Amino acid sequence: MIAEEVSRKLRASGKTVALAESCTGGLIASLLTDIPGSSDIFQLSLVTYSDRSKVELLGVKQGTLDRHGAVSEAVASEMAAGARKAGRADLGLAVTGIAGPGGGSLQKPVGLVCICVDDGRVQVTGSKLFPGDRHAVKRAASEHALSMLMSRI
Repeated sequence: MIAEEVSRKLRASGKTVALAESCTGGLIASLLTDIPGSSDIFQLSLVTYSDRSKVELLGVKQGTLDRHGAVSEAVASEMAAGARKAGRADLGLAVTGIAGPGGGSLQKPVGLVCICVDDGRVQVTGSKLFPGDRHAVKRAASEHALSMLMSRI
């Protein structure tokens, strides 16, 4: 399981992680905290579903939201940095997207998810389109985000 591998690698490196989740609704936090001893590596998770919470809790700039929309790599980037800072963690991981079944558009279809890993020096961002229903999108996005995190530990 990817969460167990991430947990082991974080523990071995002495690093910690903080999360900012939107479309995954806390699933990544659940996957990580299902592992015994997760308090050694897990600082916090903020489920910032609304734009207001992204701004107020993570420091996402309103201008970034206005220019790019909540589902964008730019917003994921600011969310990851905000989570890392709020949790005083070594790494910040953020996920924002459209899990469906509604909310999509031609430019941003259902299943589009933007992810960012921030280590305070370098940010790695990416977007991916995940197929399936709401549950499948949330699950696949969570696993992909953990995979991206693992590559940065």
